[in-house]
Amino acid sequence: MKEKLALLAWSICADAPDLCAAPFVYATAAAALDCEVEIHFAGPAVLLLVDGVAAKAFTSSGKPVYGFMREAANLGVKFFACAMAAGQHVAAGQAMIPELSGEAGATAFVARALAPGWKTLVF
Repeated sequence: MKEKLALLAWSICADAPDLCAAPFVYATAAAALDCEVEIHFAGPAVLLLVDGVAAKAFTSSGKPVYGFMREAANLGVKFFACAMAAGQHVAAGQAMIPELSGEAGATAFVARALAPGWKTLVF
């Protein structure tokens, strides 16, 4: 059976780009090991899914957070936005990044945490 990993990104934000890179590095590593990987964005972390936000947040290595996100997405990592968080933090009509797979709220992440075969990490 293929391993499955769901990550919850809720405490990261574009104001601290070096901290933002970690979930995408772990997701990329898991995907490279042939795991099915999802990242669920909640709270202010959902702003990283707004087009241009992560592209303007540069880590100390000089690489934008969006570069880490694209690497993960290119390996099949799926990105899900919490609808409640998006409603609170994302302005109506703001464009989202093309890598966004859809919406999934708290119940979806908890279901992953409880499901056999899934493991979870929280950032």
